[in-house]
Formats: sequence, C-alpha cells, structure tokens
Amino acid sequence: MTTLFEQEAPHPLADRLRPKRLADIVGQDHLLGPEGPIGRMVAQGPVASMILWGPPGCGKTTIARLLTHGTELVFEPLSAVFSGVADLRKVFDAAKKRREMGHGTLLFVDEIHRFNRAQQDAFLPYVEDGTVILVGATTENPSFELIGALLSRAQVFVLRRLDDDDLETLLRRAEQHLGRAMPLTDEGRAALRAMADGDGRFLFNLVEEIARLPATNPLGPQELARVVQHRAPLYDKAQEGHYNLISALHKSLRGSDTDAALYWLARMLAGGEDPIYILRRLTRAAVEDIGLADPQAVVQALAAWDTYDRLGSPEGELAIAQCVIYLATAPKSNAAYEAFGEARRMARETGSLMPPMHILNAPTRLMRDLGYGKGYIYDHATEEGFSGQNYFPDGVTRRNFYRPGERGFEREVKKRLDYWGKLRQRAAAQNQS
Repeated sequence: MTTLFEQEAPHPLADRLRPKRLADIVGQDHLLGPEGPIGRMVAQGPVASMILWGPPGCGKTTIARLLTHGTELVFEPLSAVFSGVADLRKVFDAAKKRREMGHGTLLFVDEIHRFNRAQQDAFLPYVEDGTVILVGATTENPSFELIGALLSRAQVFVLRRLDDDDLETLLRRAEQHLGRAMPLTDEGRAALRAMADGDGRFLFNLVEEIARLPATNPLGPQELARVVQHRAPLYDKAQEGHYNLISALHKSLRGSDTDAALYWLARMLAGGEDPIYILRRLTRAAVEDIGLADPQAVVQALAAWDTYDRLGSPEGELAIAQCVIYLATAPKSNAAYEAFGEARRMARETGSLMPPMHILNAPTRLMRDLGYGKGYIYDHATEEGFSGQNYFPDGVTRRNFYRPGERGFEREVKKRLDYWGKLRQRAAAQNQS
C-alpha cells in the first residue's frame, strides 16, 4: 500500500513512466504480443516460473510486476545483491502461509545470477511444488550463471535491446508527461537516442537531465555531449559481452570484413578490454585463419604486440588497428590449422609407434649393429636435394594432412608439394623395380 507521503515524494522519471499494462511495454512484442509466449501465458494462465534475460533498461522488472495484475499472486521482490539465504527463508515461509490461505506468490529476484550455487539450490523445492512462481531477472547468460536444475524448472525468455524506434517512442512519452518537447535539433534528438544505447531507463535519466537545464537554443549533438553524461558501453570483460565481441572481431577478420573488424575492435577498447587479450586473439587468427596464405600475417601480429608493449595506450592502439586491417585484407587459409588437427588425431590413434629405423641416429655401436640409421639417404647428396624416402612409421599408410589452397603464398607452397610428390612417386617406383 502506497502512502500519501510516498506519493508526494519525488520519483525518477523512469519510475513515474513505468508502464501500467504489459501492452505499454515497448520493444518486447516477440514475448508480450498475442502470439508471444508470455502474452499467451498471461491470457490463458497460469503464469509459470521464468528467467528474463536481457540488457539493462529493457523492461525486465516491469514485466515481472505486471505479471501479477489480474491474478491472486502476491508480488515479492528480492535483490540478489542485498539478500542471502536468511532472506530467502523468510520469503519461502511467508509464501507457504499464503498458500495455505489459497494465495500464490510471485517471487521476483533481480540480478539472480549473483546468487551462488548453494543459494540457487534453495529455490528448487519451492519452485518444484509451486510454493512460489519464480521470475528471475539477469543481464548475464543463464547458461553460464544459473544451475541446470533451476533452468530445468523455469523457461528462459530473451529480451531485446531497445532499438531506435523504441527509444523514440519512450522519448515522446516523456515529453508528453513533462508537457513540453525537449530542446533538441533533429540531429541532437538522434544523438540522445544513441547515447541511451538501448537502455530505456537511461534515456529517461538523460531527459530529466536536459529538462533541468535553463532555457536555451535547441541542442545539437556537440552541445548535447557537453551538457549530459554519456552512458558507459555495455561490456563486461569477465562475462558474455567479452566473448561475444571477441568472437565478432575474429569472425569479421575471417570473413575479410575490414570495416566490421575495426568496429568491433573499437567497441572492445571503448569497453575497457585489455589490449593484450585482443593481441593474443589477433596472433591466433594470423596462424589459424591466414597461415601460409600470407606468412607475414603472424609477423605483423607480433610486431603490433611489440609496438603496443613499447607505446601503451592510446598510441599503441593504432598498431592494433593496423594489424586488424592487415589480417582482414590478407588471403585466408586454414590449411595449416586443419593439417595439425588431423596429425594430432592420427597421433592419438597410432599410439607409440617407433620411427622407421633408417631415420634414427646411431650414436653407439650397439645401435648401429641393430640397424639404426641403415639405408638413410642424405637428401642434400641427391641431384634434386630430395630423396623421397618414407618418414612415417613402418606399416602406417602415408597420410596427406596439409592441403594448401590456391590463395596467396600457399599457391607457391602447393607447387612445391606437387613437385616433391612427383619425385616421391618416382623414387617409390624405382625401389619397386
């Protein structure tokens, strides 16, 4: 029950404009619309336990609150940041008493990923028997942060980041509530939405900040940037954002999309990623996705790493960008990567086979008497500098692991391998005759 004093107390604009109906929530029609899973659940009943996964300011808390409208469910909010097992016990005890009276409990847990495994285990019996309907909200990937037993008892719904049209809708609602338009040019209005970065709550905070400014000429992007706070990019170096963006950078390099690769690099640096981590991944991409199609790729990656070590940020970041451009524009081949993978599989399959006797050194007389090194042909002593002897273990069929393509320097490597292949076949034919 909200008291008169609470009603008269100041509330942030985001709280004052919190939707009163599920239909008023923007950007989540795929979940809340008539054909959406939550929309159908609310229309047909009953409400089931769920995990709402999405970025900040996309409506997770609001959805949870509105799920109790028109039902007998009592809304119990809890924050995993400020709560422990003792708080959970109190909630569960109260929920059991309500259940005895014929009333259900919707337990909303914000930041549910912050509960440890033991705390998450505490939910299981009460969710299992329906004592509580659990609605958890998280900004982190539930697959990584929540235990499997809890995920098996709750549906996971993915909320989307608010797009530009959604933010414009919220901006108009704010202006209608305040009774005046924001003093912004069209470009300034677009810049304001960009600053919000998909976060509706942060957009309302920006609007409040602008509304407090003295009367002025309409603000463009540059003026706006001077008077309001920017939202820090949504990026957690230890969580899913970290892996998503490095994956985007690596795959953009593999796909030879230079501009996209530069964009993801800039996003990671803006988010505070460790440049050394990026350089390690670039060096890996140089040998995994480029390889001998351009042998200079790994040289460029190591040179960028060395340059950054010497210069640091921000000057050294240009060397990283140069490396990204080089790798993205280089010819691509994963032939070396695939070849080593096949060789490792064969090594596991064949176990501890000895090399053939003729390529073993014979430093002692006993070893010479046993045949170590017997029949070895010194390649440099041949006319072509190539003996064509077998270097695989005896009794093992020769395998062709490395199959270079026709891209970049590998075209030349392929010519060499083809030449040696013909000489090897000739040597084998002579040995048989």
